[in-house]
Amino acid sequence: KMVAEVVRTCKENNTMNGYIRLIVTRGCGTLGLNPYTCDTPQIIIIADNIQLYPEELYQKGLKVITSGTLRNHPEALNPKIKSLNYLNNILAKIEAINSGVLEVIMLNHQGYVAEATGDNVFMVQGNDVITPPASAGALEGVTRNVVCMLAKENGFNVKEVNLSRYDLYNADEMFLTGTAAEIISVVEYDKRQIGNGKPGAVTEKLRNKFVEFANSTGEPIV
Repeated sequence: KMVAEVVRTCKENNTMNGYIRLIVTRGCGTLGLNPYTCDTPQIIIIADNIQLYPEELYQKGLKVITSGTLRNHPEALNPKIKSLNYLNNILAKIEAINSGVLEVIMLNHQGYVAEATGDNVFMVQGNDVITPPASAGALEGVTRNVVCMLAKENGFNVKEVNLSRYDLYNADEMFLTGTAAEIISVVEYDKRQIGNGKPGAVTEKLRNKFVEFANSTGEPIV
C-alpha cells in the first residue's frame, strides 16, 4: 500500500525523475514533549525535484573541509534513526556556506570521520572501497547501502572501518553518496588534493553502475 501511495503521489506531482521523502509522524497532539498525546499517526509523502550540487561538479569534483561542529554522539541520538532533527547538520552546513564550500566533513566525539551534512563519506584505496560504520555516527543511507552492494558485485572489497582525516587525505579517491546527491567525487579536502585532483576511475564506475541500477529497478510510475 505504501508503494502504491508513493507512485500515486509521483503521478499527481508529475515527478518522473525526482526526490521522494516519506515522513511518518505520531500526528497532532498537545504542546509539550509527551508523544502519547498524539493518537492518530500520519504519513506525509513529498515528491519534488532537488539538486544539491551543480551538474558541472559531477565532472570536476567537490572541494570540502572539516567542520568544527561535531556529529551528534551516537549514544545520545542513534544514527540509525532517520529523523527530521537536522539542527546538528544545519550548524555544520552554515560553516560550509561561511567558508565558501558546498559541503563539510563532520567528525564524531572521538575525532573519527562520521559523515557530511547530508551525505555519506567513502574513500578508495587500491581495490578497497571504505566507509565509516554506523557506530561512528554515520547514517546507514539508502544510497550508501546500494553503493556497497554494487561495489561488491563489481569485485571491490567493501570495508566499514573508522576513518581519520589522515586516511582521507591519503586516499586514492574520495566520494560522497546520498539520495539527492547520488554519487559525487571529492577532489580536495582541507585544501589537500585527493589523488590526482580529478574524479577517480572507481568513483566514475560506481556512479555509472548506480545510474544503471536506479533506471532499471523499482516501481514503474507510468
